[in-house]
Amino acid sequence: MTFATLGLIEPLLRALETLGYQTPTPVQAQAIPAVLAGRDLMAAAQTGTGKTAGFAVPLLQLLTMEGPKVAANSARALILCPTRELAEQVHASVAEYAQHLPLTTYAVYGGVSINPQMMKLRKGVDILVATPGRLIDLFRQNALKLNQLQTLVLDEADRMLDLGFSEELANIYRMLPKKRQTLLFSATFSDEIRVLAGQMLNDPLSIEVSPRNVAANTVKQWVVPVDKKRKPELFVHLMRKGRWKQVLVFAKTRNGVDALVDKLQGLGINADGIHGDKPQATRQRALDRFKSSEVQILVATDVAARGLDIEDLPLVVNFDLPIVAEDYIHRIGRTGRAGNTGEAISLVCADEVNMLSAIEMLTRQTLTRKMEPDFEPEHRVPDTDASGQVVKKPKKPKKPKTSGGGGKRNLGKWVDSGEVAPAEPSIKPVRKVPVFNTGPRKKK
Repeated sequence: MTFATLGLIEPLLRALETLGYQTPTPVQAQAIPAVLAGRDLMAAAQTGTGKTAGFAVPLLQLLTMEGPKVAANSARALILCPTRELAEQVHASVAEYAQHLPLTTYAVYGGVSINPQMMKLRKGVDILVATPGRLIDLFRQNALKLNQLQTLVLDEADRMLDLGFSEELANIYRMLPKKRQTLLFSATFSDEIRVLAGQMLNDPLSIEVSPRNVAANTVKQWVVPVDKKRKPELFVHLMRKGRWKQVLVFAKTRNGVDALVDKLQGLGINADGIHGDKPQATRQRALDRFKSSEVQILVATDVAARGLDIEDLPLVVNFDLPIVAEDYIHRIGRTGRAGNTGEAISLVCADEVNMLSAIEMLTRQTLTRKMEPDFEPEHRVPDTDASGQVVKKPKKPKKPKTSGGGGKRNLGKWVDSGEVAPAEPSIKPVRKVPVFNTGPRKKK
């Protein structure tokens, strides 16, 4: 199968050829004809399988072939994304696909001034990529009208719900024209997503091209047990041992990102971090420097897990395991993309055993453990498996205590150190344990 057999027009085929797209991925092969036919769509696929082209390419063709010219302060198609990083990434891809088409595209998101965005929208845009909060701000200030909207795309819909955008999505739903095409793309189909689809989609075609919640098989995954306090030391050790050149690291909190970056920079390692507290311009600059290999280590929170698209990224490290198991799939999906191979290493301490168990149950696989010499944890990480159970090893029997007077116990009898107790192999003696008074000593 080729893109030409899917019925795409020549300018799009030329753009895809320039970008090196040779054959459609499974999600593209199913989604493109459905979108071109005007169907509502509910599609799930692993991250890195080409979902963006699956909706953007046919959407561009529909807008080129159908509908009136866009009006002032209007948009003909709207793509909603959960984060600023993902909005930028999606817009960049859409612009590349549309390079030979007479269509306009633009991206709006929070964290930057709204005035330039309002100015840009005055002439209208064919495709608008937006985060929910900024879209509502523009609509309420009459900088954007949605009465001309033909298609709505919800990209990473499950992440939008995870980030608490339920109320914003409900408000946006009320702003939209009832007659429209709606495309919902997501890495997972949770119960909440199915409820959302029932409210916003009309008789949708469902596509699920990969097993639910399974990580890509192009990523080699393993776990290194370690005590929590020694994680930074272990990370530096593994980095130097493996001569890592470009690594994306995920930490659980913003403070965790800053602390690890400070630690690495203090050792002379070229590192930077991105999280929600940093201005958009700072985050974009750090990402650009990482992509161009000016920065060796990029540390991020989960806000960036689905918005980063780095070509040929070889390695992802989970410095902390994610609280939500599904985020593990999205994190490691930053590597092993588009047919390439990658590695994902998780540094796991005893406190994270339940998170590890949840990840293994979700992905239906038991992650290989590799103990690093000189970093064996004092607090053992209990064994886990894909059943979701924490495997507890039986406790070792306690050794009998020796008396303070030089004697020793043998087979339950008190024996002087110079005597030898008689052998009684066939009889298990009943051992009487002496009771000592452990109460407080009386004052004289």
